[in-house]
Amino acid sequence: MKNLKYTILSLLLLTAIGSYAQNNVDPGRKQAIDSLALEKVKDLSKYISIIGNKETQFSESQRVMDRAEELFSPGSEMGVSSLNREEISYYKVREYFERLMALNYDKVTIKWYDIHYVSDLEQQPDGTYVGVITIYQRFEGSSNDGMTYKDTTKKDITIYVKKKETQIAGRIIEFWDVLLGDIRVTETSA
Repeated sequence: MKNLKYTILSLLLLTAIGSYAQNNVDPGRKQAIDSLALEKVKDLSKYISIIGNKETQFSESQRVMDRAEELFSPGSEMGVSSLNREEISYYKVREYFERLMALNYDKVTIKWYDIHYVSDLEQQPDGTYVGVITIYQRFEGSSNDGMTYKDTTKKDITIYVKKKETQIAGRIIEFWDVLLGDIRVTETSA
């Protein structure tokens, strides 16, 4: 259902942006692309909350991980930080989700907020556009024995906007699609 939603959004984006003769992102295109990118980031936020929730059944977590992986370009990594150590660790997307699901807390709450663009889309030599969305993540983990950990992390999410093609009723249709890339930790605080 989610894939159908993104296909429909992408096709609406196609309709909204009209001709593809130019490679420039005009304001109408940018607004439609921004909406799709922000929607995918918000969906990822929901998926992370579901995966991290200790009450989510294993089969549901697996299904949600599969959905969440579809949002990313191949090879993307997600950063993990802690107030207890200086270094930031990076994991492939699926490994990040599996580690999140296996955290040794009885209750985990993850909320994303203040989601916004920090950079305009910049065209790359291959025609792909790249931008950055910044989010703040509030993580809270607690155990029944009283152990608690909380932090707030600022993260930058790379987004890739690419032209793609699909065939509908025998016609090749071009459309813009948005994929998420690496998620880099830029700051961690209490």
